[in-house]
Amino acid sequence: MAEVREFLLPDLGEGLPGAEIVRWLVEVGDAVAVDQPVVEVETAKAQVEVPCPWAGVITARHGAEGEEVPVGTPLVAVAVEVAPGAVSYTQL
Repeated sequence: MAEVREFLLPDLGEGLPGAEIVRWLVEVGDAVAVDQPVVEVETAKAQVEVPCPWAGVITARHGAEGEEVPVGTPLVAVAVEVAPGAVSYTQL
C-alpha cells in the first residue's frame, strides 16, 4: 500500500529561516531513491542539494525556482510503499 509523505525543508544549519529554490532535480512522476537529491537550494551561507529521506515516487513539488521557502514547509510529496502491518509514518 502506498502512503504519501510530505518532505519538509529541513533546517540547513545555524538557524537559517529558509532557502531559495535554485533548481528542481526531479519532476512529478519520477522515482527517487533514499538520499537522492531532489532540489538545489541556496541559503545566506551556501548552495546545497537537498536529499529525500524516502524511496518512492514524487507526487508533487512545492515551490517554484527562485522562490524563497521557510524551514518546515513542504518541498515534495512522495508516494512510499508501506509493508502490510508496518507502522505508518502518520502513526508516529
